[in-house]
Amino acid sequence: MLPERGAFKEGTNLDSLETYMSRLTGSAARRSAFRADRPFGEWRETLVRRLRERLGGFPDTPADLRPALLEDTDCGEYRRQRIEITTYDGLRMPVYMLFPRRLPPGPAPAVLAIHGHGYGSREIVGLHPDGSERRGDPGLHRDFAVSLARRGFVVAAPELLGFGDRRLAEDLALAEEEPGRNSCFRLSSALLTIGQTMAGYRIYETMRAVDYVQSREEADGGRIGIMGISGGGLVAGFTAALDERIRCAVVSGYANTFVASILARQHCLDNYIPGILLEAEMPDLLGLIAPRGLFLECGVRDHLFGPAAAREALERLREIYRAAGRPGGVEADVFDGGHEIHGEPAFAWLRRQLELPDRDPHGEEVGKKETRS
Repeated sequence: MLPERGAFKEGTNLDSLETYMSRLTGSAARRSAFRADRPFGEWRETLVRRLRERLGGFPDTPADLRPALLEDTDCGEYRRQRIEITTYDGLRMPVYMLFPRRLPPGPAPAVLAIHGHGYGSREIVGLHPDGSERRGDPGLHRDFAVSLARRGFVVAAPELLGFGDRRLAEDLALAEEEPGRNSCFRLSSALLTIGQTMAGYRIYETMRAVDYVQSREEADGGRIGIMGISGGGLVAGFTAALDERIRCAVVSGYANTFVASILARQHCLDNYIPGILLEAEMPDLLGLIAPRGLFLECGVRDHLFGPAAAREALERLREIYRAAGRPGGVEADVFDGGHEIHGEPAFAWLRRQLELPDRDPHGEEVGKKETRS
């Protein structure tokens, strides 16, 4: 039958497509979402298992780490090493380790620093893409790994798959002209075709970085935190959700809802976990960290993970933490800024969570500086 001429007004198809997709994602089952009428422990156990499955699962037997020292540099206030470890069988990952000069007696608390999209782990340890020292604008990452080391933490900054030295040859060939070029799309696409996800790979590799941190005598394996920005916030938050060796987590520029953030605009393919809305929304997944400490950094001008849904996520998380028996366990720094690390309130919170005396940005304990008349 021929269609009736003029039956639909111009523009209707676009509007109906947006409405249809919104209705489709909005009506997804979310069968593992938190409910106040369900025991917290039972809910958490179920969602942890289903999240691991949605991520593609992890190896049953971890590969031997086989650490190798690539660089060892005296940076004055801290020592910087670049180590390479095995994560998956056949896959190696570089990790920057920063060791403060003024370490407290005994092993020090450690923080894993997880970079977001950019040129990789060098971007958060004060280096240019070629490894030379950077003196200019630190960008959205604010060299936060260095800030943590200056405040007395042992810091591990892994290079996420698809960035920096871990890019495909076609992207490495263009690195000089496009330092921030990544291999996320092709790698994510390949993993999806075999039932794996980039999020799952990065989370598991970060767990292997925890394994390595616990092998270092400078670090206290019982006092480990994690902090990540943007895509690194995804990795930091979901690694902490699944790995209870991590005592506390700072999630910067990410905590939101999937519907209002990655589904509301074009995002990198590495953000997407197949079928995740059939299980839960983002705050439910971050709620798996409870009752361990969680701190959110939210810029009021963040154009990617906006403040309205960030506040919604925070309220949902407060509900989950109340059910976990720790109503004050989630805190937030809502600051006047954009999609970027804010810093000091999160650093102070990490010091309290990991029982480290307060220090200024140059490693001196607050209140214990030498006074001169």
